[in-house]
Amino acid sequence: MAQSNPAVSAKPQSASRPVREGSPWKGMWAVVGKEMADHLSSARMVVLEILVVLAAIGSIYVATQNISQNVSQDRFLYLRLFTTAQDPLPAFAALLAFFIPLVAIALAFDSVNSEFSRRTLSRVLAQPIYRDALLMGKFLAGLFTLALVCTALWLLIFGLGILRLGVAPGGEEVGRALWFLVATIFYGGIWLALAMVFSVIFRQPATAALTSTAVWLFFTVFWNIIAGLLAQSLSPIRFGTLGELLAQANLQLALARFSPNTLYAETMIALLNPETRSLGILLPTQMEGAILGSPLPLSQSVALIWPQLTGLIAATIVLFALAYILFQRQEIRA
Repeated sequence: MAQSNPAVSAKPQSASRPVREGSPWKGMWAVVGKEMADHLSSARMVVLEILVVLAAIGSIYVATQNISQNVSQDRFLYLRLFTTAQDPLPAFAALLAFFIPLVAIALAFDSVNSEFSRRTLSRVLAQPIYRDALLMGKFLAGLFTLALVCTALWLLIFGLGILRLGVAPGGEEVGRALWFLVATIFYGGIWLALAMVFSVIFRQPATAALTSTAVWLFFTVFWNIIAGLLAQSLSPIRFGTLGELLAQANLQLALARFSPNTLYAETMIALLNPETRSLGILLPTQMEGAILGSPLPLSQSVALIWPQLTGLIAATIVLFALAYILFQRQEIRA
């Protein structure tokens, strides 16, 4: 019996599966560097950064004027820079809660669909770059850019505070502000991942931007109203007892915490106001033995906001995983 020639009968490896040499992580970091350069040089990011910086300077200037008289009396002077407001300017933390979602959406609403509209996605994937490395690189580039913007604002606040107040911040103030910075980055990461999801779903960047902004407005304006109505219908008050009132209030708070805005607001309150002892309903019996006005240590404040911070991180991961699944299932043609 004739023996088959292995060189003839064996199928070439490239016919069954294309082989790409090189590490996928190398391609991912190349995408990160290129996308970050595009973000930092784009006109829309420059405009947003100028608006945020001007609003921050105005807010901090007003705050330092209000608290300059209590330099020797307030232990957490630099934390007041984040929370002190005076009409017509809101507190700096409120400005962040408003501007950070807009910056995150601006970074990601056209991250994928612009590649489809320019017909460059097939050329990019023809290089030694995998799909998951491409999407991960775009997401990390947006997250790193957002972290860079937040860190610059964080340093700007402390720099202006030193110049205006003439005292250095304490260690616990810096620690609380660092935890607040981490929470702010992941709060923006939620809207960054959400905008990336819509960038994968919709082919038009304008549609993705409008849908992302609509979701943000829904959670900012309408969700607390909906949570109150749902709590009244699911847990009605029939006899006016304390148990019914507490049940309805706890249900409304639980429903409100499905919003990233609520999670971020509670994190901000506990970190920037050390006197905060609870983020839920606090009964008078639970305050027995507590010294009113005494601040909590940083470790206890972190333990208090740990569920909220974990929720922000988990929501970011879940939304990115959704964008990843949708992107992997899409057909890409040349």
